[in-house]
Amino acid sequence: MDFSNFTYLQEELSLIGVMVLLLIYDLFGSPKGLKHFQWVACLLLGLHTVWHALPGTGTEGSAFGGMYLNFPMGNIVKTILNIGTLLVFLQARNWLESEKTVIRRGEFYLLTLSTLLGMYLMISAGNFLLFVIGLETASLPLAAMVAFDKYNNGSAEAGAKYILSAVFASGLSLYGISLIYGTTGTLYFTDIPAHVTGTPLQLVAFVLFLAGLAFKLSLVPFHQWTPDVYEGAPTGVTAYLSVVSKGAAAFVLMTILYKVFGGLIHQWQTLLYGIIIITITLANLFAIRQQNLKRFLAYSSISQAGYILLGGISGTALGMTGLVYYVLVYMFSNLAAFGVITIVEQRSGKITIDDYNELYTTHPRLSFVLMIALFSLAGIPPFAGFFSKFFIFAAAAEQGFYVLVLIALLNTVLSLFYYLRVIKAVFINKNENPIRPFRSDNYTRLSLTICCLGILFTGFIGLIYENIHLFSFGS
Repeated sequence: MDFSNFTYLQEELSLIGVMVLLLIYDLFGSPKGLKHFQWVACLLLGLHTVWHALPGTGTEGSAFGGMYLNFPMGNIVKTILNIGTLLVFLQARNWLESEKTVIRRGEFYLLTLSTLLGMYLMISAGNFLLFVIGLETASLPLAAMVAFDKYNNGSAEAGAKYILSAVFASGLSLYGISLIYGTTGTLYFTDIPAHVTGTPLQLVAFVLFLAGLAFKLSLVPFHQWTPDVYEGAPTGVTAYLSVVSKGAAAFVLMTILYKVFGGLIHQWQTLLYGIIIITITLANLFAIRQQNLKRFLAYSSISQAGYILLGGISGTALGMTGLVYYVLVYMFSNLAAFGVITIVEQRSGKITIDDYNELYTTHPRLSFVLMIALFSLAGIPPFAGFFSKFFIFAAAAEQGFYVLVLIALLNTVLSLFYYLRVIKAVFINKNENPIRPFRSDNYTRLSLTICCLGILFTGFIGLIYENIHLFSFGS
């Protein structure tokens, strides 16, 4: 066996090393030492992230006969996912320190890192077999995470809904992949395009394959699980689902569309055209009706998934750059919002929009963080969300999708209503019994600070966008 292949898997092997160290620590650590588990987990993941974010640490190439591909843009996305996972770890302290979950604290970190490893494999897959292994490695631990709070019936129900939906979607994708193999005779991404001729069977295969990633992205009509699962799952898990899982799926989907189904670009552009319109519009309309903040952000994330695909529908390097940049900004914005919701829910049990009435009087800093997070999600300047939307609109308009961009812009205006509705509750609505004052832990403060800095400065640091564009690709 040629062990030189493993030189291309530095990031995967490093993450496995982190998981092994945490497992040993969890099994053999003393009760007193395990109190520092979160600090150790964050430190190890932070070192892993910094090491692989440094220039020149990755070796570009392929391994195992081309099944595994290591390329710069993939490494950038992996770094973004690492940062998102680290922020989720920082925000999970209060929930994991509760009496119900403290004895299973290590399991949460190991399950989360297992899903991250699966996403790594999806991103670097050069063959549909490795892609499926990565997809299942990322999906199955997520079901356990959703049902992690076994004392909460809502969490168990959410876990059951998630796993049943995931199995159904994976089955459709696997059937589609089998048809792709039957019509092309290969599962390698580099070999398939030469055999893609647009036959009816290949179109059916593509649609079935798309179903699996549409589920991961919560695209209409595969979005029904999202509000219920987001509401029932622990808030930290919901944050992870909404950002890290979604970001990985979006990048992988567009990569496969560009590299594998480039010969069907007109067909998949037409299909995505309709999906984007329906997803953004339907999600916005349902978001207006929500009172529970987790369901509210669930429909917001469905809408954001439509915007993410808007960046990739152009099929160009500019579109891929806009997609990855959008995922980065969305990560900071959504995790800031979830960070506030998590700490408020843990300390007060409040989760509805009306509960947040006059929040600024007792928690001005949390109110400020929530405000800039929602402003960024809405695309209001000068926050980073404005620039991310501008770039994806520009990429789509460059390829002549003017009507689609116009519909997306109108939906952006519509989204202002429900985002500002929460801001109105926090700063304008009166409440005789506002949420009582409490003190946030240092880990949550650090995560919210990082998110705020990302929201405020990512849009103004042009080097970030330029570096992403430098390694971008398209048809």
